Amino acid sequence: MTDSIDSEIHDLGRQRPEWQPWLSVVQQVLRETADIKWDAVIPDRAEPPENRAPVLAGALITLESSWLGRWTQHLIGTASSGTEKMATLKGVSRKAIDTLSLFKAALRLDEATLKQIAVTCDAEPEAFQAVAALLPLPFLHACNRRWANSLPQGWVEGYCPVCGSWPAFAEVRGIERSRYFRCGRCASAWPVNCLVCAHCGMTDHEQLVSLVPEQGGNSRVIEACKRCLGYVKTFTTLQASPAPRVILNDLASVDLDIAAVEHGYQRPQGTGYRFEVTVVEKIPDKFSIWSA
Repeated sequence: MTDSIDSEIHDLGRQRPEWQPWLSVVQQVLRETADIKWDAVIPDRAEPPENRAPVLAGALITLESSWLGRWTQHLIGTASSGTEKMATLKGVSRKAIDTLSLFKAALRLDEATLKQIAVTCDAEPEAFQAVAALLPLPFLHACNRRWANSLPQGWVEGYCPVCGSWPAFAEVRGIERSRYFRCGRCASAWPVNCLVCAHCGMTDHEQLVSLVPEQGGNSRVIEACKRCLGYVKTFTTLQASPAPRVILNDLASVDLDIAAVEHGYQRPQGTGYRFEVTVVEKIPDKFSIWSA
């Protein structure tokens, strides 16, 4: 799978040379998501505060800050060799930041906290937030691997049942044309019973529109809502995209995002469900896998 993903990233880089710095960051993240070390830190499932809450809401997450710090520095180091804005992230390596607090803020997409950390580190806030958002993806993919077959039954929300994020796109699968949303952060998939706006729940067909590109037929469309002006890209496919390819499929279809924005639609910022988690230090065991 790693060779295949590397090949796809290479192909994207050839098609979009200006993306190469960002693709290098994405490549490191996808390699990290395959590391089974993250499976060892999946928290116990907490009692959800309400039925609409994702599985991670209220979770107690225990991490070794030394290992997390190495992953953080590796990710930021890769990013800082990119564009002029990304180069400002070099200041993060020179600051003694609380990696556990950074991880929590990145997990929750806490824009205010991430911006504050960026300013403290003399990093360009927008670039820092973009990279920081990728920091917990290996953890989130591990959570999805563990919980994929035991997600809340009858989930009808537009946001991810694992991490509360908005969907990156929808898949209409197979001859049955079953429809699923896919999370761009943890790669979770959850069924959607009808055509519905993921962001505001609108089901009135007069308020929902489909934008079909001139090239590509009906296999790649934009489903948008005239009430909230949100949209979701939708792909017709034979089967589900493997988890590592979700982020790549999202990137490769940026032309649809551009078209949606040009028509006045947008993706909501942040997550669909704002939840709390507790992130604490794990005392390393003598033979801890995290010491490697």
